Amino acid sequence: MLHLLAWPETRRRLPRLLLGLVLCGVGLSLLVRAELGLDPWDVFHQGVADHTGIPIGTVSILTGVPVLLAWIPLRERIGLGTVLNVVLIGLTIDATLALVGAPEALAARVGFLVGGTVAFAVGSGFYIGAGLGPGPRDGLMTSIAHRGHSVRVVRTTIEVLVLAVGWLLGGTVGVGTLFFAATIGPLVHLTLPRLTIGDATAPETVIGAE
Repeated sequence: MLHLLAWPETRRRLPRLLLGLVLCGVGLSLLVRAELGLDPWDVFHQGVADHTGIPIGTVSILTGVPVLLAWIPLRERIGLGTVLNVVLIGLTIDATLALVGAPEALAARVGFLVGGTVAFAVGSGFYIGAGLGPGPRDGLMTSIAHRGHSVRVVRTTIEVLVLAVGWLLGGTVGVGTLFFAATIGPLVHLTLPRLTIGDATAPETVIGAE
């Protein structure tokens, strides 16, 4: 089911959504270039990319499609932000990696790690705060959790499995993985309240059936 707000409200929120998704893509690209370790999903994406020759951003897009299809039996509502999340972050990752090379100095790599994590946190605040739909991976986790499971347990289980498969495929796991895992929650906790748009004032349009 596709869940949409009325156009005037969507238009008000769309610039923040787009900015947030681009920032997320840039942030993840910096983590790739830092070569110090990636977040669990991108460890998986990188592992698949290494084995197939497909750019990591494109792998992210291709992975998002079956994850999104898994929402159907879970009856999760798909928003405009959900669809754009699948495409725009991956495109931004590939575009940024084509423009930004990997630094050699360790200090620069650490700077990329920290800067990428902060950019992803700010981007998450913008795109989640726009209220136009969660990303496909987050939506999968929360929809499973809504069926009587702990969000923490569901998220941890999925991300550990994805991380393990990605590591076996050759994805980069390292101090950056731990840094991202330890800091992204507190950073989003800081950014999200400050970047969230107020409640919609226009009536909602829902396409599809429960």
